Amino acid sequence: MPKNSKTVKREIDDDERPAWSSKLQYILAQVGFSVGLGNVWRFPYLCQKNGGGAYLVPYLILLVVIGIPLFFLELAVGQRIRRGSIGVWNYISPRLGGIGFASCLVCFFVALYYNVIIGWSLFYFSQSFQQPLPWHECPLVKNKTNTYVEPECEKSSATTYYWYRVALDISDSISESGGLNWRMTLCLLAAWTMVCLAMMKGIQSSGKVMYFSSLFPYVVLICFLARAFLLKGSVDGIIHMFTPKLEIMLEPKVWREAATQVFFALGLGFGGVIAFSSYNKRDNNCHFDAVLVSFINFFTSVLATLVVFAVLGFKANIMNVKCVEMNTKKIVGFLGKEINPSLIPHHINFSNVSPEDYQQMTNIIRGVMENDYPRLGLDSCDIKEELNKAVQGTGLAFIAFTEAMTHFPASPFWSVMFFLMLVNLGLGSMFGTIQGILTPIVDTFKVRKEYLTVGCCVLAFCIGLLFVQRSGNYFVAMFDDYSATLPLLIVVLLENIAVAWVYGTDKFFEDLKDMLGFTPYRFYYYMWKFITPVLLLGLLVASIIQLGLSPPSYSAWNQQLVGDLE
Repeated sequence: MPKNSKTVKREIDDDERPAWSSKLQYILAQVGFSVGLGNVWRFPYLCQKNGGGAYLVPYLILLVVIGIPLFFLELAVGQRIRRGSIGVWNYISPRLGGIGFASCLVCFFVALYYNVIIGWSLFYFSQSFQQPLPWHECPLVKNKTNTYVEPECEKSSATTYYWYRVALDISDSISESGGLNWRMTLCLLAAWTMVCLAMMKGIQSSGKVMYFSSLFPYVVLICFLARAFLLKGSVDGIIHMFTPKLEIMLEPKVWREAATQVFFALGLGFGGVIAFSSYNKRDNNCHFDAVLVSFINFFTSVLATLVVFAVLGFKANIMNVKCVEMNTKKIVGFLGKEINPSLIPHHINFSNVSPEDYQQMTNIIRGVMENDYPRLGLDSCDIKEELNKAVQGTGLAFIAFTEAMTHFPASPFWSVMFFLMLVNLGLGSMFGTIQGILTPIVDTFKVRKEYLTVGCCVLAFCIGLLFVQRSGNYFVAMFDDYSATLPLLIVVLLENIAVAWVYGTDKFFEDLKDMLGFTPYRFYYYMWKFITPVLLLGLLVASIIQLGLSPPSYSAWNQQLVGDLE
């Protein structure tokens, strides 16, 4: 960028700007920010929903075509101008400062509900030091005459009941607030206290925390994968996951969802990427950083997917065995009545019926009875059907995964590890999100970092009380679905246009050559100037159309039906 008095003054000021203690600390900070809860509970769901192993192909293509170029752009802009998101875009043109303010606002909205999820994880973490785990079985209700299992729990499951009734104490609708849930209020306070203390001294304090918060999740994921491989059914889950359904790749929806996931997985548009890179030296190789962090993010998603479906395969195997036992009792009851005993193969022992034996029995009975078969009410007990039940988000972490862990040997240990991992993943992303708020405001308005951090966290906690009411889960779901998607797409589209067309791609390439010591691949020139703006615009239009076709809604827990209603 051309030298002028303003630039010279800034370069003198930059000598006093805080800097990362080491390159490793910086990389861990970027990895911690980009690798978050979405890698664990959204990517596996999208992979299952959109063709299994085949989904990795469009995701990887879009990571290279959209993700890495835009990630490189944000890293380079932050490192060159050495300011937060507001200062960066003001520097390029005073008329573009609004892009930075928009980033700050989106960061604040996301931080409000994201820290609530960390609070939920803290609650489950605190409850995991018990044997058996408190969600292991349904509670008993006692009255003067008898003792019986809680009916609502009996109709659903112990983990589902614990999540909705004990942890959330959820109301029936978003309009019924139900007052504050005191357990979750304390957990939210603890979550914001941790964020505040870690961010208080800027990157010097948060950077040191990153050594643990960024690396610990990988230790847990690898331990879980090793343990899961020793469990019966885990391989079935992984085979099911990565069996490619190639025909699904031709559907536009798959590419749209893959592009959206790439976009959010790297934390584009939040300002956290720009904020972290602004503390780098100007000659840092940010191109290498962009490629490295992007592929670490991708491989983390694949690792998490392996873990999730290995564990869900184990859970599906247990559920399948229970299904076979229950339906075998039905068949025994029908023998000599609706079912002729001679139809049962002689080798089958009713005291120990395997899933294969059950499938053989039901196939024979179905073939003989034909139209009368449905009235028997026998379930198929197919492990693939159990694995096809797509679960994402809180349903995966706090219901499906917790249920699977109750069957693990030494289940409290694994539960502690799992929820501590979720807390660390959440905190890593929160540090980047809050940095995306603090850095631009400190750079622009020259306020004390400590006071701003405390003020921001206190304000966010107070507003966040909305999410720890009994109806709070509904607000979290609504914010997660609608608060960030469109604003971030618009922000990144404007960022791309600002650099490629307002500042100029040719001039930006000269700056990159000056910073890196070499000219980046021409690939990035065409991507920034032509391809990514068109793709981002297309993704924005597709998201608006999708929003129009499916207006805002949320799933509410119905106590009578014991399930989610739209």
